[in-house]
Amino acid sequence: MKNHILSAFRLTLVMLVIVGIYLGVVYAGSKILPTQGNAEIINYKGQKFYANIGQNFRSLKYFHGRPSAVDYNASGSAGSNKGPSNEEYLQTVQKRIDTLKMQNPEMQNEKVPVELVTASGSGLDPDISPEGALYQIKRIAKIRNLSAEKLEDLIKNQTENTLFGPSKVNVLKLNIALNDLK
Repeated sequence: MKNHILSAFRLTLVMLVIVGIYLGVVYAGSKILPTQGNAEIINYKGQKFYANIGQNFRSLKYFHGRPSAVDYNASGSAGSNKGPSNEEYLQTVQKRIDTLKMQNPEMQNEKVPVELVTASGSGLDPDISPEGALYQIKRIAKIRNLSAEKLEDLIKNQTENTLFGPSKVNVLKLNIALNDLK
């Protein structure tokens, strides 16, 4: 019995050291990032926004991001936990597709980018693909009386190409740049 307790105690100490070293490496690594491991805060017209948390843009004059399973509530980050064989989930996605096509009637025959109708694992994804942004151009160009080419350039300028993974567009930054267009 005494042998087992001593072994368990030693293992606990070893694991504490390993986990402590790991946490130290992760913390030090975060400090070399541009935001130093903190939220990316954008001050715009006297308001504070967090660029790394998805925002809900309801107005048709803005680009829309991914749907949220938690209604964009950062304190309750979660996915829907429903798979592609769940009937309720399929109905929800179909409603989102129908709404998206109603909002973008010029795109009726175009393939809908998946991120515009499915929520992310956290429910707070701030980014969409460049294709997701391009899908919405005609609607925004018509409402804002802008050329599609100008909006394409805006999307191209706001697209972040990553070393690993696909290109992405931060919807908050894109909409702020859209507001600042002359």
